[in-house]
Amino acid sequence: MHIEARQLSRLGLTAADGRDPQITGISLDSRAVRDGHLFAALPGSAAHGADFIPYALRQGAAAVLTDRAGAGLAADALARSHAALVVAEDPRAALAGAAALWFGAQPETVVAVTGTSGKTSVATFTRQIWQALGHSAISLGTMGVQGDYTAKLAHTTPDPLTLHRVLAEAAAAGVTHAAMEASSHGLDQRRLDGVRVAAGAFTNFSQDHLDYHKDFDSYFAAKALLFSHILEPGAAAVICTDGERGRQAAQIAQDRGLVLTTYGRAEGCDLRILAQRYDATGQELRFSLNGQVHLVRLDLIGGFQAENVLCAAGLCIAAGADPARVIAALPGLTTVRGRMELAAQRMNGAAVFVDYAHKPGAVIAALQSLRPHVMGRIIAVIGAGGDRDRGKRPLMGQAARQFADVVFVTDDNPRTEDPAAIRAEVMAGAGHDATEVGDRAEAILRAVDVLEPGDAALIMGKGHETGQIVGSDVFPFDDAEQASVAVAALDGTI
Repeated sequence: MHIEARQLSRLGLTAADGRDPQITGISLDSRAVRDGHLFAALPGSAAHGADFIPYALRQGAAAVLTDRAGAGLAADALARSHAALVVAEDPRAALAGAAALWFGAQPETVVAVTGTSGKTSVATFTRQIWQALGHSAISLGTMGVQGDYTAKLAHTTPDPLTLHRVLAEAAAAGVTHAAMEASSHGLDQRRLDGVRVAAGAFTNFSQDHLDYHKDFDSYFAAKALLFSHILEPGAAAVICTDGERGRQAAQIAQDRGLVLTTYGRAEGCDLRILAQRYDATGQELRFSLNGQVHLVRLDLIGGFQAENVLCAAGLCIAAGADPARVIAALPGLTTVRGRMELAAQRMNGAAVFVDYAHKPGAVIAALQSLRPHVMGRIIAVIGAGGDRDRGKRPLMGQAARQFADVVFVTDDNPRTEDPAAIRAEVMAGAGHDATEVGDRAEAILRAVDVLEPGDAALIMGKGHETGQIVGSDVFPFDDAEQASVAVAALDGTI
């Protein structure tokens, strides 16, 4: 999309020496810098973006945004340049604000959801409800941008340049409503700054990303930024208060002056789950909204989906949708790819599901939620990703041992770690009754092979992903596709 050049000061930035050049674009990657660009040199975990300032200047950067450390690292190159230098205490926040001003437009109604699990489903269900109500809508996150405008994303919450560009392009395409996932990384790195968010949601909280956050309190503090920093007073907050961290988030929202809607199973919730009845293809959900009881049929597997559905409904209502129309749209919701997705079914009736659960709490929730739908045994296929929080590996194995009947431990995305070492850590929790099968395709085949009538297999960890990361290579691999191939091979239909 074409954007007219404008003065640096119109992006909310002030150069150290008062220079105010014309800016023709903004770049985070020095290789993308062109004449007149503002180059954002941000501190990183492995290196500082200031290392690339000399190259950006040679490419024609008219201005550089960085912190004091970055300015010091590139002092010689900057001294020889005519480029304006903007030194910010928080250059990430400054970049986000500049990106918001640069791109300008966004859909009229934007909501965001944070939490350890459920973000993708809530964002997708919110988008589906809006579409059922006749709005042009998108969801944005782990699955990319989906809905009435589509795009691929590299991260759950993309960098500010990508995020504001996508929102502006979606608005230009006629999108009026957007539901986005707000990851702890994205919030902590100020990627959502500058987005006008009408309502924010908090789903739940359990162990994850302790390879990035130093402890649970830091992890929660990052998620709480949605309510303490991003949402303006008077905006809406939709929060599950079943857990202690949810109640803590609700208090933060109230202290901030947000309009609070609570949901969950506890008495007193504005949106309260009263009962669920399960069958092989879905569930009936009885819930109340502000004391009025409703009953809906959901073609969704897993008890946890009730929380996700009510969260999405709460977001739509908080953002201005008519409650009766929102409730009427709920039976039409369809599951997110890779989230308790029915991937295949054996001729004996046994089902194979695929789920993205890759954290201990999510594994427990997935297995517990599948149990009421299954008359026989649950066969679990589980692994853990490499170069990520090691502490959760035995906990994931322990969760599978406790809540499944048969457990196969296999490779997930080993990345640069030794796959056997990762499996050993998962096996430490899974116990001696678990079966270790390194090759993921073979593990899926063996899990499908043991299915008897009334059983179900749950393949966890990769969900919608279509590749397996080994070392620095990505090999084609799709759990749902492998499940279908295994069923076809074993049932003789290929």
